[in-house]
Amino acid sequence: MEKKILIVDDEPPIVEVLKFNLEKDGYKTIEAYDGEQAVEMALTAKPDLILLDVMLPKMDGLTVCTKIRQKLDCPIIMLTAKDDVVDKILGLELGADDYMTKPFSVRELAARIKANLRKRTVPEEAKEDKGTNELKLQDLVLDDEKYVVNKKDKIIDLTMKEYEVLKLLVTNAGQVLTREQIIKNVWGYDYFGDVRSVDVTIRRIREKIEDNTADPKYLKTKRGKGYYV
Repeated sequence: MEKKILIVDDEPPIVEVLKFNLEKDGYKTIEAYDGEQAVEMALTAKPDLILLDVMLPKMDGLTVCTKIRQKLDCPIIMLTAKDDVVDKILGLELGADDYMTKPFSVRELAARIKANLRKRTVPEEAKEDKGTNELKLQDLVLDDEKYVVNKKDKIIDLTMKEYEVLKLLVTNAGQVLTREQIIKNVWGYDYFGDVRSVDVTIRRIREKIEDNTADPKYLKTKRGKGYYV
């Protein structure tokens, strides 16, 4: 099925370049040029992925990300200026799956889009075989069909990146994974971003699954090494 991508940027030349290259790769595109329009189009068109610029008129990209994430779980790739580290980290904390720094190569963008879309694809055989779709960590149950976590019969919604990070740690229980290993396995490509993306994602997971984030029961830190369960 043809995947639909929402491009959100207030600079028409950038939108046209992205539109041309994405359609050449077989995607269907829709475009928004300000934050308010982006939210409206995301909620009505329900795209498979969103490319979202941070600097937008009417409503900034971080606010747009927050509003969209409250309703949709499609991948969001933030587009930021070169040195906007704060925006990158804030975007991840607000639920973005990834970010790219302008200017970026079309080839790298294509790789990131494919990687983020791939994480949303559940194999048909997995859908049919209900017996293989669950992983357990103490009283947490990871549902690999619905990409949610059940804790004491309560459903905890995670973004796809959060779910994939938790799943990776659970399937490697007892093993300390470095930030670089998590980046390689979850982001699924040669990631050029900041490894602090892992720390932000871990923090978000803990806020959702832990009773006490200061003394985590499930997701633990090995100081100077990485994370483990």
